[in-house]
Amino acid sequence: MEQKTLFDKIWDAHVVKSIPCGPDVLYIDQHYIHEVTSPQAFSGLKQRGIPVFRPGKTLATADHNIPTINQHLPIRDELSRNQVATLDSNCSEYGIDYFGLNHPKNGIVHVIGPELGYTRPGKTIVCGDSHTSTHGAFGAIAFGIGTSEVEMVLATQCILQPKPLKMRITVNGNLKSGVTSKDLIMYIISQVSTGGATGYFVEYAGPVIRELGMEARMTICNMSIEMGARGGIIAPDEITFRYLSELPSVPENFDWNSLIHKWKELKSDAGAQFDRELEFKADLIRPMITFGTNPGMGMAIDDSIPSLDELNGNATSSFIKSLDYMGFVPGMKMLGQPVDYVFLGSCTNGRIEDIRAFAKLVKGRKKAPNVTALIVPGSKKVELQAVDEGLVRILNKAGFELREPGCSSCLAMNDDKIPEGKYAVSTSNRNFEGRQGPGARTLLASPLTAAAAAITGKITDPREFID
Repeated sequence: MEQKTLFDKIWDAHVVKSIPCGPDVLYIDQHYIHEVTSPQAFSGLKQRGIPVFRPGKTLATADHNIPTINQHLPIRDELSRNQVATLDSNCSEYGIDYFGLNHPKNGIVHVIGPELGYTRPGKTIVCGDSHTSTHGAFGAIAFGIGTSEVEMVLATQCILQPKPLKMRITVNGNLKSGVTSKDLIMYIISQVSTGGATGYFVEYAGPVIRELGMEARMTICNMSIEMGARGGIIAPDEITFRYLSELPSVPENFDWNSLIHKWKELKSDAGAQFDRELEFKADLIRPMITFGTNPGMGMAIDDSIPSLDELNGNATSSFIKSLDYMGFVPGMKMLGQPVDYVFLGSCTNGRIEDIRAFAKLVKGRKKAPNVTALIVPGSKKVELQAVDEGLVRILNKAGFELREPGCSSCLAMNDDKIPEGKYAVSTSNRNFEGRQGPGARTLLASPLTAAAAAITGKITDPREFID
């Protein structure tokens, strides 16, 4: 019997047709949409007079363009307001479930999908958003698609897609105190580079991955595409099943025992072949931070930016340009660098686990006066949890305010932009030029590192505050 990888098992089970010397026609179980990449797709359907084939397989939310304060008021920006209104209208016309602004289930698309039980093991999942890879944490094949492909899925519930190569990344050892899943994936990206996994779908394995909770696994899979991967996936296990069992929407309509039995088969067979294998030692990882303008330009927080000599002749104009943009120089230390903004949120680190970690570190301390903090829950559910668990009281006492859900300053599509020239320690996923606003300087980090910066006003090793 052929030994198959987890990825092969799910992909092969969803192939409707294989085109000779071409892509596969892949059936899609779950389609997520939001206000930015869906309007053109719906317009295409209307121009061709085509209905949505299976509206029950699509779920919509507003997240990218919405404000994170005063959500009861009309959206001020005209373009954002029109995009949200258009999504509302399209979902109403085509019978698609829509969790819009002020809906109790509203939130970032890659946060609400898992927490509401729509994301499950064995599914194929797509969305017009690159960080759809988040859902791979549940043992699903999940990847981002373009606007024309959004239209294709709406019209047919299928997509034309070439089958990617397969990579397995195994992480052994133990994560040290103060090192989080965000540090782990940032370390891997710094070692692999932003293009090192191009063309691959990555399965994460090993004892370190197996010990991570679901929210930490989502962070890992979320940033898989930052090293060029098509997506990331982790085999479901008892941690996955326990998480899903607590979501009433999952066992409510299904035979739970049958689901568990089926999901337990979703793992790579012993001897299954991968196109590339990598191994990393967790013991070597320290809290990470980026210093440049792509996620691969990361280092341990207590290291120095590489000098030109250390680059062994690989110094390129892009490296120098990146440092010039950031206002840094080769060989400098990051510790002690003043920061202006701290952002906790996004589909990478906007879950309740992230707010708990941030609140635990700032408890009994005060926000630095020079720091503007944007603490943004990933969903209404996370927002309510933060209130119920007393986290908001801790944050308020330390000088922080919990905002309302949204993508916020992960990207410059709403009011939460970072001003030109300002430094922002951000728990989001991308630090490209202008990502958080024209001229903004982004330093990616974990919630713990963000919390340390928020109370000191400078880049600080979070381990200084951990017993």
